[in-house]
Amino acid sequence: MFTENYLFMLKALDLNQVMVIDIETVPQYPSFQDVPPHFQELWEQKTQYQRSSDQSAEDFYERAGVMAEFGKIICISLGIFYTEEKTNKLRIKSFSGHDEHEILSQFSALINKQTPNLMFCAHNGKEFDFPYLCRRLLINRIEIPLQLQLSGKKPWEVNHIDTMELWKFGDYKNFTSLNLLATILDIPTPKDDINGSQVKQVYYEEKNLPRIVTYCQKDVITTAQVLLKFKEMDVIPEENITIVP
Repeated sequence: MFTENYLFMLKALDLNQVMVIDIETVPQYPSFQDVPPHFQELWEQKTQYQRSSDQSAEDFYERAGVMAEFGKIICISLGIFYTEEKTNKLRIKSFSGHDEHEILSQFSALINKQTPNLMFCAHNGKEFDFPYLCRRLLINRIEIPLQLQLSGKKPWEVNHIDTMELWKFGDYKNFTSLNLLATILDIPTPKDDINGSQVKQVYYEEKNLPRIVTYCQKDVITTAQVLLKFKEMDVIPEENITIVP
């Protein structure tokens, strides 16, 4: 039933109603020593069952970026499908910077202009990108766009597509990275880029935000191509992908 429902949904899916999304996050502070004492205590409590017996709270702080309570968003990249002369194309737009409130405000303003039926698509989005965005929007006192709100909705009313969930085919034990999924589906992926574990270093030590933005945009492109594969469609060639300033 799971497979039949999803295959039917994907075949009927209008790509012009889909926005592919990816976010990049880092810890709120460069190092554990910079964290206010009260938040250090809260971090120790939050992670006490996640750390190994020989791992300190300070050592574990490298992972603070993946937790919305202790991390922040530094880049949101979006991909929009569109058709021109009967050819599928993809347009990429990013919001990035050091001011998270400004990033989220720009993102929210754009989403609020879209149709209420807009569908978000991300890889592992239901476990990470979508809830992380909602939590950081709430923390920053920015109204959560209608398309991200889940309250009161039945599961089949939620307009969120997760390419990792699609690949699970009902197997809830399975985790497959975007890079692995793209590789086995024969989708070209960049080999000269950073990975998620390096984002904190590139941001705080190298201070190279443009490099992170490029990485985020490439993940959006790859996720969009994976979605096309699930729809049994050809991937979009590089010349039909546009990065919007």
